[in-house]
Amino acid sequence: MLFPKGLVWGMPADNDPTVYITFDDGPHPTITPFVLAQLEKYNAHATFFCVGNNVSKYPAVYNQLLENSHATGNHTFDHVNGWKTNDDLYLGNIEKAKEYINSRLFRPPYGKIKYSQARKMRISNTGWKICMWDVLSGDFDKNRSPQQCLDNVLTYIKPGSIVLFHDSEKAYERMSFALPLVLEHCGKQGWKMKALPG
Repeated sequence: MLFPKGLVWGMPADNDPTVYITFDDGPHPTITPFVLAQLEKYNAHATFFCVGNNVSKYPAVYNQLLENSHATGNHTFDHVNGWKTNDDLYLGNIEKAKEYINSRLFRPPYGKIKYSQARKMRISNTGWKICMWDVLSGDFDKNRSPQQCLDNVLTYIKPGSIVLFHDSEKAYERMSFALPLVLEHCGKQGWKMKALPG
């Protein structure tokens, strides 16, 4: 399936080199705080695309993201696959998550969204900004080694990149290895690490 038009896959590379680290599927009560500690260590800010159901379970962790000046985005309430869900149910799930996540940033779970869903979101009053990525760590894939996930990122990251990690149990072994080294690499390159603009 081809992707709809108007999705954000990267940011402009300007005279102030910046990369955009993002995380999907949280917040998680222990993994998200680990991520926050790593980001603080490297003076980095990130964007967390949160599952509404997880925010409802762990509101204190979600508030910690905001208190630390990170951005948050909507990742549906139940981590819904847009390709397998009719539009009304999909958009309703996003609206349910919106009750917990005050953001116009949105990332479709699995990166799967139909043309019709994206079109309806773009013409809605919310003015959704549908954010994808151009660098996929692959940390969710248990068949990849932690080193392979690191190599995935270091091979392709450049100023303007949107990098995708996961603050989830499934990804933790690989993410927890790769993330600190990616942050260190970005720091050595002199790149700023910022949250996506709303």
